[in-house]
Amino acid sequence: MKRILLRSGKSPYDVVPVEDALQRDVIATNSGNLIFSDAAHKILETPHTEVVSNGIRTDVAAAGRINEECDAFVVPLANAFRPSFEPQLKRLTRLIRKLRIPVVVLGVGAQAGVSYNPARLKPMEPAVRDFVSAVLDRSASIGVRGEFTETYLKSLGFKDVEVIGCPSLFLYGKELAVQKREQELTPASLIAVNGSHSAVKKQGLDRIIRRTHAQYPNLRFIGQNLSDARQLHWRDLSDPNGQVTAMPTHPDHPMYREGKVRVYIDPVTWIDDLRAFDFSFGSRIHGNIAALLAGTPATVLCGDSRTLELCRYFEIPHRRIDELPEDLDPARLYEEADFSGLTGNHQTRFERFTAFLDRNGLENTFTHGDGGAAFDARMRALSFPPGIRPWNDTDMASLAPRLGWLSGRVAELSADNERLRRELDRAKAAAKASGSTPVTSSVYRKARRVVGRPIRRALQAGRQ
Repeated sequence: MKRILLRSGKSPYDVVPVEDALQRDVIATNSGNLIFSDAAHKILETPHTEVVSNGIRTDVAAAGRINEECDAFVVPLANAFRPSFEPQLKRLTRLIRKLRIPVVVLGVGAQAGVSYNPARLKPMEPAVRDFVSAVLDRSASIGVRGEFTETYLKSLGFKDVEVIGCPSLFLYGKELAVQKREQELTPASLIAVNGSHSAVKKQGLDRIIRRTHAQYPNLRFIGQNLSDARQLHWRDLSDPNGQVTAMPTHPDHPMYREGKVRVYIDPVTWIDDLRAFDFSFGSRIHGNIAALLAGTPATVLCGDSRTLELCRYFEIPHRRIDELPEDLDPARLYEEADFSGLTGNHQTRFERFTAFLDRNGLENTFTHGDGGAAFDARMRALSFPPGIRPWNDTDMASLAPRLGWLSGRVAELSADNERLRRELDRAKAAAKASGSTPVTSSVYRKARRVVGRPIRRALQAGRQ
């Protein structure tokens, strides 16, 4: 049986309690990552192929074991060509350079503004070149999200570049049904809104959320960041995002106090909950893709190239966030949204995607398996935690599980601390015996990093 190593925060079959998920960061800082990694897992799992998650780790030292145990390394990516991701991109490149197995990239994107000006990417151009070269040495082509990334990579001299979009929208293969169930939105409509901290702080999304919240009592905000989830579950404001009080995930926001906010750890519960909604809109591409997968109409408010090129490729209804009117009403977005291109041309895009997989030696469940039936049955048999709600309760029933988890975590970290003390003592003794420079400082810093910070975070959360 072929074994594929998939870059993902966790396997879709892993049921992780909320506290552990937040501590381990299984969403890799953004729950949208799990939508496309879960879709990739389902698509690639066939009777002849096993898919395993790498837990998002980029362990260069593990290259030898990966070469021995795996037949391919598949890397679903989002906006990886951005300055803030350059260190991770370089580590990923170092790992790929050590691999002798095929490496296939699904849907990588470059991030710039909506004008598609790649100037901000110039300083990291060597890192992009090195990464793409390493991938193309081990695959037939590289799959990108859309037109901007394709043009960008071709301008760097790469020819084997294919626009395939994102695996997320192929979760159900060639099937994608989205339709308006209501003639128009009314104050009684159930509406989901989403958005990044950047869109709220700098692009006017806070104004749109306030206005919509006042008009539609059944509005719900769905966050995606790890910091959003920690704010809801722990009221933890230690992350810099905690300063953005205009985000509905902030405890001072009225939508938080009203319980109208969620963050999902698992795409399956996220998509299932969105089936009941009438409409979704906002600046998060995968927040709205989750709605589309649920059959719920959605409109993306594009603030950069990564969302704009994906919307153009998949023909998802969208508006540029910098061109929105002051009095934007989601009812107008709903009225204007046309899903005929999204659904009508979906099969063509799916066939293009599976042809890309074929060229890169990868089977897919829709052509070579059961269409994902076994995957879906296994997922239905599992019980995933519901979406994380705002922590507005003060009774012991809500405190007990949190305090229980903290107590267990402190015990675990205490054991780690004792182990590090023993390592430190051995290092001191070895240094003294050999007459070399003591390593006390470096081991002590390691102890503080491994033990001190998690304890402080846990205790801070418990006090808030």
